[in-house]
Amino acid sequence: MKITKLETFLVKPRSLFLKVHTDEGLIGLGEPILEGRALTCAQAVAELEPYLIGQDPRRVVHHWQAMYRHAFYRGGPLLTSALSGVEQALWDLTGKAAGMPVYSLLGGPLRDRIRVYRGAGGDTPEKAAESARACVREGYTAMKTGVFGGRPARIVESPAFVERVAEVFAAMREAVGPEVDIAIDFHGAISPQTSMLLIKALEPYQPMFVEEPVQCQNVAVLADLARKTHIPIATGERIFTKWGFREILEQRAASILQPDLSHAGGIFECRLIAGMAESYYAGIAPHCPLGPIALAACLQLDASIPNFLIQEQGSLGVGYLKQPFVVKDGFIELPQGPGLGIELDEEALADKITQDDWKNPHRYAPDDGAAMDW
Repeated sequence: MKITKLETFLVKPRSLFLKVHTDEGLIGLGEPILEGRALTCAQAVAELEPYLIGQDPRRVVHHWQAMYRHAFYRGGPLLTSALSGVEQALWDLTGKAAGMPVYSLLGGPLRDRIRVYRGAGGDTPEKAAESARACVREGYTAMKTGVFGGRPARIVESPAFVERVAEVFAAMREAVGPEVDIAIDFHGAISPQTSMLLIKALEPYQPMFVEEPVQCQNVAVLADLARKTHIPIATGERIFTKWGFREILEQRAASILQPDLSHAGGIFECRLIAGMAESYYAGIAPHCPLGPIALAACLQLDASIPNFLIQEQGSLGVGYLKQPFVVKDGFIELPQGPGLGIELDEEALADKITQDDWKNPHRYAPDDGAAMDW
């Protein structure tokens, strides 16, 4: 089997899908996206095509090493995201050629179903509580919210801001009770000076984890925060490859890692990251607010690692897949099909193909118009 063509296309709301074609008619699917930089990612994928044409796609690790090392400039969000999507598609082809799910090629499943969560919240306690109850009605036993303080946070925040954030979270906790897990994401947009105040205010309600309490590049500050609270600290969506996660583990800066399989290097690279995390007794909760191809790749990894915690999802594939994923009692049943175990619904997907490259919104301070963190 030989690769004949790589094909990318933009998909609403903010995805880039990849098809890797072969001379045997098999097509591998991947999602090589960097949110807000889809066109740049598509060009990065195109620059990998000359190497891949004529290659046997089943030499997945060899091709990963060749594309990563021979580029001279390595890593970073764009190059690694392009490589991640290609790697997913190569695994999809390998599994399809073997007639086996990818998780079977990684040693077989450790579990029969995958626990998932989705986003929830609101800018008032009432809206947040209703959103939390809606999650439970939809079959979820876990959810993740954000910091709703009425505006972007300043470097040093007022007691009123901290109280509003805690009040919104408390309303969600009261609405769904102590059996439901609620995580909270600071999006790396909170200063170290304010982040610890928020964490302490949230501790009585026991968040499942606090995600990106500060910018992930500042590992020393992240580690300092982690030592000051009993709430698990999570990070990883903007960390790339095993080399990026090493310092976080060495400094005990987070006890839950969140590699994104469309950014961090793909399925096997995240399997290696999970192995490193296991040696530090850290859990894995893959980041995935993307499309259903990325989710399908995550499920293959989730099935095959012992330290899996929970899986984020932004799309179950309705309007994208012939058989969308279904959440029941907080879980998705393990896909049984070969490769990634999915098939695109080309007819439904036609309405979602776009030329628009989604962009992240700009954030400004409320008082002086200065650019804020994100």
